Amino acid sequence: MAMETILGIKGPDFVMLASDTMQAKSLVFMKDDQSKIHRLSDFNMMATVGDGGDTIQFTDYISKNLHLYKISHGYHLSAKSAAHFTRKTLADYIRTNTRYQVAMLLAGYDGVEGPDLHYIDSYGAAQPINHAGHGWGSMFCGSILQRYWNSRLTQADAYSLMKKCVLEIQRRLIINQRNFDVYVVDSKGMRKMEAINPGSLNKESISLSW
Repeated sequence: MAMETILGIKGPDFVMLASDTMQAKSLVFMKDDQSKIHRLSDFNMMATVGDGGDTIQFTDYISKNLHLYKISHGYHLSAKSAAHFTRKTLADYIRTNTRYQVAMLLAGYDGVEGPDLHYIDSYGAAQPINHAGHGWGSMFCGSILQRYWNSRLTQADAYSLMKKCVLEIQRRLIINQRNFDVYVVDSKGMRKMEAINPGSLNKESISLSW
């Protein structure tokens, strides 16, 4: 399991992803500004964990192929179609000498199909899901997401839920994952939200009363 953490929450008309920004190798902390959420298209994004080189190379490969599809056909693939292509590509590479050590969450929005969040592991297994996570920090978030998620979440509710997950990670995980990037995709496209860090984690401001 990766020392990184990525989390995803699907709402009625959006998907939100969060990831820590730490990059480490073995026991060595290298930097704290490594983005792990990547833009695939105007309405699709992917959060990845795994080997640093593999995550960058694989994400770039998927992004370029989705862009080629748009050039060839005149429209973007939906998140569901992008997830199928990503899963098949990852599964095909398992059977070669260039297997990618990458796990990911793929999120997107389509005008017809609506929001989509897909959990994809390093073996190419994929599942559409309402909330998910990869990495060590996600072990502390599963029960929180299961308890507080509902189908009527607003973006403000989802962001508050992300803050509660990050707070639990920072309380209980021995690894110091102090900064989290947050992105959302909806009918307006993909955009970055305010980062979650110790300065923004005011316990009294985290309201989960819905």
